[in-house]
Amino acid sequence: MNLSIKFLSVAQMATDDYVGFTFFVGCMAMMAASVFFFLSMNSFDKKWRTSILISGLITFIAAVHYLYMRDYWAAFSDSPTFFRYVDWILTVPLMCVEFYLILKVAGAKKSLMWRLIFLSVVMLITGYIGEAVDQNNAWLWGLLSGAAYFVIVYDIWLGSAKQLAVQAGGSVLKAHKALCWFVLVGWAIYPLGYMAGTPGWYSGLFGGLDMDVIYNIGDAINKIGFGLVVYNLAVQSSAE
Repeated sequence: MNLSIKFLSVAQMATDDYVGFTFFVGCMAMMAASVFFFLSMNSFDKKWRTSILISGLITFIAAVHYLYMRDYWAAFSDSPTFFRYVDWILTVPLMCVEFYLILKVAGAKKSLMWRLIFLSVVMLITGYIGEAVDQNNAWLWGLLSGAAYFVIVYDIWLGSAKQLAVQAGGSVLKAHKALCWFVLVGWAIYPLGYMAGTPGWYSGLFGGLDMDVIYNIGDAINKIGFGLVVYNLAVQSSAE
């Protein structure tokens, strides 16, 4: 009962509070996506149900964190960095798991999954240190985080993951390519948000744009979009 009251409560926000607006919309959009993915699981072959389940978990975990982040912002008007990274440390590795799950049909091994998970964790831990712990050296931690990100990009675009996708062909290859574009373009929003919120030579490039707006828009697009790509793959594969 208390949880339902908490979820339905709406903190007072100014009409021009775009950060609060994107927190609220992001929370509701990802909760709706979770319901959609969970309810559609039994519509597909068993080999795709785990992928759809993971998609629903990604958006559900994010929606719960966005509920807390919305209230944190409303109470303190401060970026909820801690909660955001807790969300990412759970959801980003799950997004990496999606690559392994869709490539299993081509013989993907668990070593691919664990490598992508490891790189994503390195990317997030170093990003958190630079943004919340050691801002004096934010550029260095951002460089390390960016290096892990580019290794992920290389692996899925040109490395072993790409080779497996080509081997699978058809709808799997199309889905893999779509997820790759999300990582290359969609995930690039996060380094932009990092630079907007940490001191360095790059600080003046964003004209005071709030990093939380960047992050919130990026999260909604990337997490829901990832799930929709996997959903579309399941639909196409079940129809074949």
